[in-house]
Amino acid sequence: MPGAPRIRALISLAVVALSLAVALTVPLQLGLDLRGGTQIVLETRPPTSADAQAGTGAGSDGGAVDPSGATDRTVEVLRGRVDALGVSEATVVRSAGDRIVVELPGVQDPRHAADLLGRTAQLTVHPVLGIAAGPDDTSLPLPKRPHQQVLPDESGALLRLRAPALTGADIASADALFDGESGAGWHVAVGFRGAGRDGWARLTGEAACHPAGDAARRVAIVLDGKVISSPQVDPSVSCGSGIGGGATRINGSFDGTEARELALLIEGGALPVPVETVEQRVVGPSLGAEAIRAGAWAAVVGTALTALFICAAYRLMGVLATIALACYGLISYAALAAVGATLTLPGLAGFVLAIGMAVDANVLVFERAREEHAGRARATPRSSLNAGFRGAFSAIADSNVTTLIAAGLLFFLASGPVRGFGVTLGIGVLASMVSALVVTRALAEHTVGRPWARRRPRLTGIAHTGHVRDGLRRWNPRPMRTPRRWLAGSAVALVLAASGVAARGLDLGVEFTGGRLVEYATTTPVTPDRLRDALAEAGFPHAVVQGAGGDRVIVRTGPLTNAQAASVSAVVKDLAPRAETVRDESIGPSLGRELRRGAVIALAVALAAQLVYLAARFRWLLGTSAVAALAHDVVILLGVFAWWGKPVDGVFLAALLTVIGYSVNDSVVVFDRIRELRRLDRTAPFSRTADRALLQTLPRTVNTGLGAAFVLTALAVFGGGTLTDFALALLVGLAVGTYSSMFVATPLAVELGGRLPSEGDVPSSTRPSAER
Repeated sequence: MPGAPRIRALISLAVVALSLAVALTVPLQLGLDLRGGTQIVLETRPPTSADAQAGTGAGSDGGAVDPSGATDRTVEVLRGRVDALGVSEATVVRSAGDRIVVELPGVQDPRHAADLLGRTAQLTVHPVLGIAAGPDDTSLPLPKRPHQQVLPDESGALLRLRAPALTGADIASADALFDGESGAGWHVAVGFRGAGRDGWARLTGEAACHPAGDAARRVAIVLDGKVISSPQVDPSVSCGSGIGGGATRINGSFDGTEARELALLIEGGALPVPVETVEQRVVGPSLGAEAIRAGAWAAVVGTALTALFICAAYRLMGVLATIALACYGLISYAALAAVGATLTLPGLAGFVLAIGMAVDANVLVFERAREEHAGRARATPRSSLNAGFRGAFSAIADSNVTTLIAAGLLFFLASGPVRGFGVTLGIGVLASMVSALVVTRALAEHTVGRPWARRRPRLTGIAHTGHVRDGLRRWNPRPMRTPRRWLAGSAVALVLAASGVAARGLDLGVEFTGGRLVEYATTTPVTPDRLRDALAEAGFPHAVVQGAGGDRVIVRTGPLTNAQAASVSAVVKDLAPRAETVRDESIGPSLGRELRRGAVIALAVALAAQLVYLAARFRWLLGTSAVAALAHDVVILLGVFAWWGKPVDGVFLAALLTVIGYSVNDSVVVFDRIRELRRLDRTAPFSRTADRALLQTLPRTVNTGLGAAFVLTALAVFGGGTLTDFALALLVGLAVGTYSSMFVATPLAVELGGRLPSEGDVPSSTRPSAER
């Protein structure tokens, strides 16, 4: 075995062995949409003047608030609260800017979790000045003092309070205890530290100077602007002496859970700044299990169909490509586990999609090898295969770079589960290059060198041109003879798509508009029309109700409070008593506007990035033509979803950017061949060169498209719910992108003049070999 093939074989064995070891020892992290649980996104905001006046916000001491430092301290406080909740594998991480993402696996009550985490928990202890006549009553028998407050006590009576004498920073401990002997029930025992011990004695000593029964003999304990306890100082405490020992207890109508949560909030410390819940997602465990099962079935069926097709088309090379495809799956899985990536539902779809994309590189090599074998009189399968790898490398590199650009944009500009799709897609593209250029080549070089393979060259799948290429050679069409005919047909399609957007509008999902989306699983059939009428009668006339396949129904509304969301669930359960909430997403209006703006930016940046890259590789003429075809694909896909009434959400954005990357792949392959043919014969008319390039690359386009279509069809059939819409968008994009790369980008380049760079402008890595 020569040196280079031996090195490739050793690298292949090392990569596969390392991937197997990682896959067996490092578990893959699953996102909440696959294992079930609650995700809450909190956003810190600066304290208001009311917070400062009440002493319930960072900076209430008059100091300035450092936003970045306050957010970091908030993360630490929230981690303490989450740890105290006892949720296993919970995570609290800071996101972009002033956002904090909290993931609670297995927690199915988002209202309770959001309330506990979102409470500022600013505890203050105030002297009581007397009973207030009303909310604005600040008249005092004593000299007027700053920072007066009027708050209702536990019974609703209004109390006039002085500025806080103690804060949560003076508290050393808080424990929930049950007093069964005295009948006091649950209470919270609070211990003070340092100066807080003396402050507590001084505060109670001043209150003891007032007669028993006087409101001024009381001490008010306030949590987040609400009086939770206002006990009177015991008559046994004399004026000026106060209560020593540095301890007290908070009594109230607590049950065990409330007392423990209050103790948790007090002891865990106050949040440095107030926080607001801007996003909330809940996925039931059954939905996550179904998603994993559906994704697994889609992967198995899609891979099996793709493998059968590749084996039928390329015979022995197809069998080797199937083995390399299995290695690709192992390498991708190990890479995801090694980098600590979290596999989300869109990420699972990306993993399945990349199976079809992994076939692309193999098809490029095999088709190029067939061309080499047919174009030489004494070519052997081994020499043709080596020439195929050399000739296809440029197109493989360019097409994968464009897909990596789309994956990178998803990672940096998207959020939530869609970002996980970008990670999975990027790792899948890199793994596909390794499997095709290293693993497949090592297997193929070893196999075609065997004596039995040399005696039966047609068995390898390289020594014949294939049915598609034979048919094209007999037919010999000239599609670029009339390029304006193709452009006119595309213009008609664009008008139809734009009319759909204008007439029906885009059904933006809650991620882009803000609002609430709840998916229910019902055991009894509930029609969307019936549920829509019931919700309208209950006071939700603008609720959008859609069937989600099987026994699922989705309710989408504007922003709802937790009480309103409970009312919606009650209406659903009136029609289907055993209905179960399997998904609950809440997006704040400000976050919806931000995500909508980010989607537009991501789309614009994607088109600009592809233009810059293609212009650098193929100069501006072909680069502009390819990007015009991408814009064509975007408009067509938006129009199709508008006519179908499908939601345009974050998952659709992921599909759209993937379509952009996939469409560029086809354009790159065609333009790479145009550039090569143009360099070999500059006297031929550009339209004739474009015809030859289209016909030579058409077998690759057909076979690659069919391989991806098998996987996407399996994903559409087995995926269910969101994955079905995702797969449908990609199927439409696959068809439109394949068409546009051949009959939009190429005719447009012909019409623009067919000006190509001179040979000296072409990178040396893409020049044809002297042998060819």
